[in-house]
Amino acid sequence: MRAVDVMSSPVYVVAPTDNVAYARHLMLRHRISRLPVMERDGLQGILTKKDIAYRLRQSEPMWRRRPIDRIPVSVLMTPDPITIGPDTSIREIAAIMLDRDISGLPVMDDGRVVGIVTKSDVMRSARARGLSARVDEIMEDAVTVNRYHSLDHIIDTMKGGDGKLVVVNDNGSLAGIITESNLAFYEYLDKRMDLPHKDVMHLRKAAPAGRKRFRYVIEVSAVAEDIMSRPVITVAPDVPVSEAVGLMLEHRINSLVVMGGEEIKGIVKRDDIIKEVAK
Repeated sequence: MRAVDVMSSPVYVVAPTDNVAYARHLMLRHRISRLPVMERDGLQGILTKKDIAYRLRQSEPMWRRRPIDRIPVSVLMTPDPITIGPDTSIREIAAIMLDRDISGLPVMDDGRVVGIVTKSDVMRSARARGLSARVDEIMEDAVTVNRYHSLDHIIDTMKGGDGKLVVVNDNGSLAGIITESNLAFYEYLDKRMDLPHKDVMHLRKAAPAGRKRFRYVIEVSAVAEDIMSRPVITVAPDVPVSEAVGLMLEHRINSLVVMGGEEIKGIVKRDDIIKEVAK
């Protein structure tokens, strides 16, 4: 299979002078995660949900935390994106995505953008649907956060990993999952930067054997439970990867929490499957 067999076309685009709020609206409306940035007929860059998601950190300087309807796309986009041709093979596309850590490749033909291939398109390919490995052969350890962890902590932890965080309750049980989409498409409410604040009540022990006491943390940013998705789609360790691919496509998600009974065993991500496609 080649790029032309799986690419999405026509392509939704934005201009460098369009604001980020407009671009975000396009992503939400059309359920897409990236937009080529075009000026006249030339490809200038690409804007992704990741570019939007990671600008929410509260400790960033105020000039970087302007409301998204005041920030032009050119400020957040990645310039001069890597492109492919219509005849590029699925295996080569998967390898480029992994090597360059990118999720979408504009397809250029005779100097024009004729389509875009994303990791979701690769997942829909016959090569991905035909994988025979088991989930536990390719899954990773899950990176977890508590449901009361702050927005800053979530972003810092996510940036150090692969864009997926499993949210757990105080007893370690599964509570939800946070992805870059949760951050990018969260509804901001705070007047200063459109970021929400709330009073959070934690139930904590002062000492390992001590009594549990409520501790109030006032004026914190949004916490994990505000942002996370739930219920979480899960899969057993011995399930074939091809079945996991089907679940991801059916639910339009890019990760599955791997559960052994009530215990979190790991997480299988779209990138884990893309690696198998690239082999």
